[in-house]
Amino acid sequence: MEQVPLLEMKGITKRFPGVLALNAVDFTVMPGEVHALVGENGAGKSTLMKILGGAYTADSGEIWLNGKRHFLHTPKDAIDHGINVVHQELILAPHLSAAENILMGRYPLRNSLMVDWNKLRQTAQEVVDGLGVTINVSKPIRSLTIAQQQIIEIARALQRKSRILVLDEPSAVLGKRDIEMLYSVIRRLKSQGISVVYISHRLEEIFLISDRVTVLKDGSLVGTRQTSELDSSQLLQMMIGRQIENMFNWVDRKLGEVALRIEGFSRKGVFENISFEVRNGEILGIAGLVGSGRTEVVRAIAGADRPDHGLLYINKNPVRIRSPRQALTYGIGLLPEDRKTQGLFLNRSLGENISISSLKDYLEFIYLNLAKERKAIFQYIKALDIRATGPNQLAANLSGGNKQKAIIARWLGAKSKILIFDEPTRGIDVGAKMEIYHLMDKLASAGVAIIMVSSEILEVLGMSDTILVMWRGKSAGYFSRADATEEKVLEAALLGGNHHE
Repeated sequence: MEQVPLLEMKGITKRFPGVLALNAVDFTVMPGEVHALVGENGAGKSTLMKILGGAYTADSGEIWLNGKRHFLHTPKDAIDHGINVVHQELILAPHLSAAENILMGRYPLRNSLMVDWNKLRQTAQEVVDGLGVTINVSKPIRSLTIAQQQIIEIARALQRKSRILVLDEPSAVLGKRDIEMLYSVIRRLKSQGISVVYISHRLEEIFLISDRVTVLKDGSLVGTRQTSELDSSQLLQMMIGRQIENMFNWVDRKLGEVALRIEGFSRKGVFENISFEVRNGEILGIAGLVGSGRTEVVRAIAGADRPDHGLLYINKNPVRIRSPRQALTYGIGLLPEDRKTQGLFLNRSLGENISISSLKDYLEFIYLNLAKERKAIFQYIKALDIRATGPNQLAANLSGGNKQKAIIARWLGAKSKILIFDEPTRGIDVGAKMEIYHLMDKLASAGVAIIMVSSEILEVLGMSDTILVMWRGKSAGYFSRADATEEKVLEAALLGGNHHE
């Protein structure tokens, strides 16, 4: 007997002013399957899931659950029908306990008046224990790791009797061990007959965790396939509409003089005795697990944090950098790991974000030459192919890849010659990744010195001329491109060591 789909979305169409976000999309989920939903930014994934979650209403199309048609006009409608969405940016009350978050809106009462706190904690703990993880639900949310907070979101969905769980980029900010915990939870949910819709830009995990994969492009359905019938190149071709020969186009560049060198950089409890150099035209990749101290080192170089000890040289001259403003005067630009909260002014325009660090170039006496500023902004938008409605578009409304390009444009406008990329492609789609890679290659070929921090081993291997591996705040490996392999880099990142070349 043929199995009835748990979910059928038929002919879903959604228009926004000037944009056809979804064009007659079909999407089906079977009971107890992990169904990956992929596509470039702007493909329509989030819009489709917001319609499923009741946040948007489709202009046309139908939603069927267990063979019956339903109308989901609000998020409460979706929750009442067993559909829960765990967003990339978690929606939790940080000052409340994990237990209070799990049962929010459903607190057990004693005598119909008072909250039964013992029962609340016991019920929440049972839900978490059922996921096979160890979390003390009495702890406040703010004291938990990001991975644990995601588990609490999932536990809350299960407490609501969820049958379909949508996970939007759940692994984007997780380290390797936390990702394994997430996978374990997903497998347990699957064994319980719960269906998971898994949205991700990380292709490798799609093959690890999903049973089927649906690809959207420009608001239309490209196709749905059994994951086991695809390889990564076929999936990439479905996503971007062309054959991918090689994502990385590394060229053997002629390296110039040493642009930046640090010696014995240390910060108590964070990193210790870190030394390296990067030349003009070189890409230095820094690998390591989350918590290895990678981000903290580059933040210290850029003046966002201060080291306790160590020397920093710019063009062989010793300097002491105490702030990002001072780093800018030495030609250092940082593209931070969290571009939303640390890299961009989201409530300001694209143009303002580009020119903010180079306004002195447009000053005439005490006035800004707005025409000159605007001309420069347009030049950078065109040169970096930033896709926006124009320089007045709010930065908050740019896609992930275009947000990253906007920060790059800012530092180019400020004439930065040393650029630090911290997780340059986190949370952006494969097409935008390739554009960022091409841009980094172009900058390096023009003589810019680049330091790139990345959690993706293949990205580090594919882009870097030299690789530094960090482990528990220390240098665990320093490899030339010719000598670096995935096995060596992983060994150093996981176990530490001293594989210096």
